[in-house]
Amino acid sequence: MLGTDLSLLQLAGQIGNIGGAAFCLASALWILRMGDRTRLDRWAAVLAIMLTGLWAALSAALSPASLATGLAESARNLSLVYLLFRLFANDGRDESMRPIRPLVGTLFLVELLQPLLLAVGLRVAATPELAALTNQISVILHLLVTIGALVLLHNLYGGAAVASRQLLRWSAFALAGIWLYDLNLYTVAYLSSEPPELLLALRGLVTGLLFLALAIGSNAGTAGLQFRPSRAVAFRSLSLLLIGGYLMAMVVISRSLALLGGDLGRVTQVGFMVFASVAAIIWLPSARARAWLRVVLAKHLFRHRYDYRAEWLRFTATMGRGGADEGSLNQRAVKAMADITDSPAGLLLAPNEEAELELVARWQWPEIEVPSPAAEHDLAAQFERSQFIYDIDALRSGAVHHPYAKPLPQWLWDAPAAWAAIPLIHFERLVGVVILARPPVARALDWEDFDLLRAAGRQLASYLAEQTGQQALMEAGRFDEFNRRIAFVMHDIKNLASQLTLLARNAEKHAENPEFRADMLITLRNSADKLQMLLARLGRYGTGKIERQAAVNLAAMADALANRSNSLHPVRVARSESCVVRGDPVAMEQAIQHLVQNAIDASDANLPVYINVSCDGLTGRVEVIDNGKGMSPEFVRNGLFKPFVSSKEGGFGIGAFEARELIRAMGGSLHVESREGLGTRFIITMPLAEAIDPLWQGKEFESKVA
Repeated sequence: MLGTDLSLLQLAGQIGNIGGAAFCLASALWILRMGDRTRLDRWAAVLAIMLTGLWAALSAALSPASLATGLAESARNLSLVYLLFRLFANDGRDESMRPIRPLVGTLFLVELLQPLLLAVGLRVAATPELAALTNQISVILHLLVTIGALVLLHNLYGGAAVASRQLLRWSAFALAGIWLYDLNLYTVAYLSSEPPELLLALRGLVTGLLFLALAIGSNAGTAGLQFRPSRAVAFRSLSLLLIGGYLMAMVVISRSLALLGGDLGRVTQVGFMVFASVAAIIWLPSARARAWLRVVLAKHLFRHRYDYRAEWLRFTATMGRGGADEGSLNQRAVKAMADITDSPAGLLLAPNEEAELELVARWQWPEIEVPSPAAEHDLAAQFERSQFIYDIDALRSGAVHHPYAKPLPQWLWDAPAAWAAIPLIHFERLVGVVILARPPVARALDWEDFDLLRAAGRQLASYLAEQTGQQALMEAGRFDEFNRRIAFVMHDIKNLASQLTLLARNAEKHAENPEFRADMLITLRNSADKLQMLLARLGRYGTGKIERQAAVNLAAMADALANRSNSLHPVRVARSESCVVRGDPVAMEQAIQHLVQNAIDASDANLPVYINVSCDGLTGRVEVIDNGKGMSPEFVRNGLFKPFVSSKEGGFGIGAFEARELIRAMGGSLHVESREGLGTRFIITMPLAEAIDPLWQGKEFESKVA
């Protein structure tokens, strides 16, 4: 029975020493029964384990400070040094490395002084000062033996051949753990001038557990076993070690400052503790500290930078999430790619109809300004052809030069956080380009980054291509439904137009009252003409055909539209240059009217819509500008020019689509620049009449535009 006056810590120490002795006995039996009988260190290992078990048993039965326990500890330490020397014999280095023998002999002599000091401390030291001095000398000698043994162990494992390291791995791990624990224990004891009770209580149990590793390495079949913790376990373990080391350093420095004595010592000690605590609170939870720790972990503890299984699971989980809070598929694509390299932000660029790259999504990068278009078509072609990943930092510094790589756009060079550009390739076609921001801990991209980013980019490209195909199918279905509905409307209007036309003809023949006949003819003919025009528009809708083109004065048309719209909403012509382009006046007016109406709908009642008309000698340009709600890049790419998709409540989504189709049919182009919360700018570009045909002076002719 244990005495009732034992403290809880002493009780834990006794239980730990008993457990350590049991582990030592089990380890010795394992080596004797299962160990490799040809190993030269076999009996040295059994001797060291048995003496360690004896020391642990005496510590539990008597006391860690008793004379018998001290003698057993010295015997244990001598046997461990002898075991280390015999480990050199496994690959013959005990003969070739004769210079280490004096060091081994010195360690033996230093350790043999411990029983003498222990006897002096227990029998001769009459005063507390002499006892404390004896204890300090004993601790210093323990530190010398421990440090010398660690130096020998480093030479053993560091100088071993590759084949020998597998044989020595577990033995070196066990001995390093035992001596590092002792180094920590005796360092704390020396600095605090008193034995650390907690470390002493756990010493026997920790030593016994480490000898289990020594036993595992004694068998040829188990010597090849490797401890392969997951990156999450390694990250948390290393984090705990760093935190523990930081706290221990705080304690050591604080105790050292206390030696100053007096009020100055106490004030300095308290000030340091406050400063160190604040520094720990700020630094330890920071993203930069975690990123630095991951880089160190991947660089020094693992063969590969990435845990590919974990990366793949995280990648698929990010792409498979749904719901409004998770963002669009394009934003999740950027996030999935950024998570691989710990990048804090990213952009997704995708080719438009002119093969130019334009912004379609941004993730946590609101400050970067991306023009429209973001890059010319030749850069997109280069990405598609070479599948080349741009290391922007390396290109900036000139460390890497690729003679066939197209230069990046200026806005990317001017963005200091831009780090890498990864093409997304699907069936050898460019689907998009992901721009990643520099991670918190900057580093150069290597072959493993390139391989993983290229593979992830192909997978992302398949997701985005599948989304595009789904949208095309949905749009085709909507068009089919719309065509079925409009067919009935066109049939009814056609019948009505035929009836009105017949009525007009009969009225010309049978009306007796000349005045009534004249009025009736005018009314009916106007109605018939309007219906015929409506039929022509409905029949032409979506086909992109323009029957005739003529001279169109864009400045006059803009003034007329502004005057007509001012009664409903303020519309201002801010810039008006004389500009005559070739086009269909009715179609051009209809297209600009659609854009002006969209701008009015997006603006507050007191915010005017501006129209700018300019000319550069080759093309005419009409800009419709509002300061309304603006549109996201995702909506501009995936919804603005799609029929039946509208950002307005109850909108049909036809206006912008029809405007773009009409302008394209006349040989022009329509672009849009928009930022949420700032507004939108629609830009119509049309070829000048004189630039196309210098001899053309307003004459009408059949359009060659299909």
